[in-house]
Amino acid sequence: MRYFMRLAYNGACYHGWQVQPHAVTVQECIERALTTVMRSPIAVTGAGRTDAGVNAAMMVAHFDAPAPIADVGLLLRQLNSILGRDIAIYDIYPVAPDAHARFDATSRTYKYFATLTKSPFNYPFTWYCRTPLDFELMNEAARRMMDYTDFTSFSKLHTDVATNNCRITHARWEREQDGRWVFTVTADRFLRNMVRAIVGTLVEVGRHHITVEEFCKIIEKKDRCSAGTSMPGNALFLWEVTY
Repeated sequence: MRYFMRLAYNGACYHGWQVQPHAVTVQECIERALTTVMRSPIAVTGAGRTDAGVNAAMMVAHFDAPAPIADVGLLLRQLNSILGRDIAIYDIYPVAPDAHARFDATSRTYKYFATLTKSPFNYPFTWYCRTPLDFELMNEAARRMMDYTDFTSFSKLHTDVATNNCRITHARWEREQDGRWVFTVTADRFLRNMVRAIVGTLVEVGRHHITVEEFCKIIEKKDRCSAGTSMPGNALFLWEVTY
């Protein structure tokens, strides 16, 4: 029996989603909790792979249970009691045997939070910028990303993916009521480190260190060394996965 689960996590204490040797990850913790409760080895597949320190307001994953789950509510309570305060399982529900949390997803949305005003209540989930930013110019650069498909310039080097092509359908900075700025970007898929590299390069536009045209040239170069620095992961959230 295959099940989907919807969950969220604070990524500060984890070395990303995916299981890795000699590092604590979200996937590892969930697999261990499921195996403990269900008394059978359980593997979990996520809709994506968030980097170290990155958060998820909504992650989707699937797993195969050895038998139908008689009481989903009980399983939820058991898992949440084991996982502690950094990971929350919201829902578990049965799906078709061939349903796949990663390959069936049609889009993912990330949000990056920033502020120009220092506040003790924004940290650690908001990046504080000490200099003014031209968000109008940053939005013009962000809009231009939808004219491209190859985002090698924003990908971590030496990854194992077959292609660096992505289709971005939305990319925009907006100011929230509390004064924070949030960058929302949606695409069919994302490369490793992609959103943090995009934000870092957009910040260079906002500081007037590079022009919008130079931003586009960086994409066209397909060279990670040409792009801006990778932003801190604590202000980045996987926000939504659609199917």
